[in-house]
Formats: sequence, structure tokens, C-alpha cells
Amino acid sequence: MRVEIWSDIACPWCYVGKARFEKALAAFPHRDDVEVVHRSFELDPGRAKGRTEAVLPMLAKKYGMSEEQARDAERNLGRNAASEGLEYRAEGRDTGNTFDMHRLLHFAKEQGRQDELLGLLYRANFAEERSVFDGDERLVELAVAAGLDADAARAVLADPAAYADAVRADEREAAELGATGVPFFVLDRRYGVSGAQPAEVFAQALEQAWGSRSPLQLLQDGGADACGPDGCAVPERG
Repeated sequence: MRVEIWSDIACPWCYVGKARFEKALAAFPHRDDVEVVHRSFELDPGRAKGRTEAVLPMLAKKYGMSEEQARDAERNLGRNAASEGLEYRAEGRDTGNTFDMHRLLHFAKEQGRQDELLGLLYRANFAEERSVFDGDERLVELAVAAGLDADAARAVLADPAAYADAVRADEREAAELGATGVPFFVLDRRYGVSGAQPAEVFAQALEQAWGSRSPLQLLQDGGADACGPDGCAVPERG
């Protein structure tokens, strides 16, 4: 069975959703027969390469809130991350264009290191002090940590056409499947799960997809716990 996950490195709910899905997959009796493929989805495809922005002012502007309210929202999201055993920096992060990261993830997929690189990109973006948007060499460092060759990673990043079509194809397919936000999970092209749902929802979806044959059905609407072109949902105060 194949599980395809559309996500973006800039999406905090994708970071949380990956952990929740992996918790469900670890308990799934047929986990060794499940192939997980990560697909590309840019939350802000129009952002120019190299143009970064601090997260808190960006959130305040996007949601029409004060920076203090944005800070509270980030702290609440951090508590959601912590409940899954994830580190999360609620302050001091920035955001930027993620297209090159997606291109590099497609290269990593060919090398069998896609999941490793995605995990490192998420951690670098949400948990580490040094920005993941700190130039190509930062991405090369993460690629090497994921088990990829440094020169090969540099070559991919230096060629703007490398894997660009693969990224765009993923994004078109997401639109065709009806994904308007991420994370978006498609199980064996039979069921869809939108948002960072609880692990129990993912467990149910795995069981249903394994045991049935039917057209794609949306088991859960993502509701609050997802990111879309207009931004990421702000969690309620806990």
C-alpha cells in the first residue's frame, strides 16, 4: 500500500502531522508493506527566492492580529508539537521560499533518503536556531546529514531546472485531488485525510485503505489543524 503525503517545510501542522501519522504507522500490523511518498506543496509559491520574513510579524499581518497574539498562537502550536515529542521554537524563526527544498527532496527520493531529509528540514525550520533559509550551503549540510552526497546536492541546487517539473507535477496533482491545504494524506488512492489529525484517525484510515477498494474518500476534513495559501490555522489557547 502506498501513502502519499503532500506537505510544505514551512507548514507547522505538516511537522506535527508527520509525527502523528508515523505513530499510527508504527502500530499498524502491515507497516512493513506500506510505502510512504512525500509530495510537494508550496504554501507561498509566489515568494521570491532569498526573500525571508520573520514569522511573528508575518502571522500578525496575515491574520490581522497583534504580534503578542501571534506569539501566543505560536506558543500554543508549540504545545501541540511538544505533545508529539517534537521541539518547537515559538519565537525567532523566519520563513521563505521552499521551492529548492522540494527540488532537493525529489533528488533525495531517487536516492532512497527522502524521509530522512524531510525530517531534518522540519527540525531545522521549527526547532533549530540557525535558519533553514540560510542559503544553499545550509541545505547542502542537511542533505549530507541525510546521507546524500554534498557535490550532488550542490549540483541540484545550482540548476534551477533540476526536479522543477517534478515539484510542479506534485502541485498540479494535489489540486486535481482537491487538496487546498496541507498536510494532505492519500492512502492507496482510496482515502484522503486532510490536516494533522490525531493518530487514531490515521490508524483508522490505514485499516480502511488496507481492507477495501473504493474511490478516494475524504475521511476527515482538516478543520483547524492545517495550512493553506492564506496561512496556517491558529490553535485555540490550551
